[in-house]
Amino acid sequence: MSNQQLTDRSDVRELVRQKYGAAALRVLGEATSASCCGGTSAEAECCGKPAVEGCCTNTSDPITSDLYSDVEAAEIPESALLASLGCGNPTALAELAEGETVLDLGSGGGIDVLLSARRVGPTGFAYGLDMTDEMLALAEKNKSEAGAKNVQFLKGHIEEIPLPDSSVDVIISNCVINLSADKDAVLREAMRVLRPGGRFAVSDVVVDGELPEGVRSDMEAYVGCIAGALERGEYLDKLVAAGFVEASIEPTRRYRFSELEGSWAPKGVGALSDEEKAALDGKIFGGFIRAVKPR
Repeated sequence: MSNQQLTDRSDVRELVRQKYGAAALRVLGEATSASCCGGTSAEAECCGKPAVEGCCTNTSDPITSDLYSDVEAAEIPESALLASLGCGNPTALAELAEGETVLDLGSGGGIDVLLSARRVGPTGFAYGLDMTDEMLALAEKNKSEAGAKNVQFLKGHIEEIPLPDSSVDVIISNCVINLSADKDAVLREAMRVLRPGGRFAVSDVVVDGELPEGVRSDMEAYVGCIAGALERGEYLDKLVAAGFVEASIEPTRRYRFSELEGSWAPKGVGALSDEEKAALDGKIFGGFIRAVKPR
């Protein structure tokens, strides 16, 4: 099954909704058995990692760990940090300025929205867009605890952004666009809502070269951010096709496949041999993707 065939499947969105809804409920303390990694054993429930008050921690996760400084963590509610399933820190890399309007695609528990709101100050504004009711509830809770006034969370899909044309200065996102079944639509919508000269500044999982078919066709791997990741050149081509200029991709963290298996991909994914897994080491990476809407 090709990547295009995979991303055309109608059940991708619902699988993503279920996974991230369960993660939000775990942080909210409303779930007792939902797994953040798709497994059913006690080990799978926390990806083989420690738990705090029933929540999976990300202290040793190869993708999500150590993305935010101690200073940033102190600026936001702890539950926003616990719910973070990102692969980068777009708020630090986007160079946000006072007075700018920011939109976070797939805002989850709101960590990047709340950090962005602090960076753009009282004259700026930060929107968060998410399709998952449980994540939106968690984000609203975190917004209230943070006392953020220049923040609004919106329900919707990143392929159909519920904002007017040319209404935001910066679009950020954190390991979400790879989950979309229609990445071209996401990029077209990003172009539409950005003001002329606006910046696209997102963290995402990217691949150097091709992944084996067994990985691409595994739906659990897709929901875990791996099988839906675009190849670097394809990502750049899609940005150009959407109308962006100055597109670039900067690797920020490269992963060993053995680290991903069992957490962001199921054990035994694609029935790969040890040699095939080793050949993938470093090819899958968290990257910072930049582009600009022409003036």
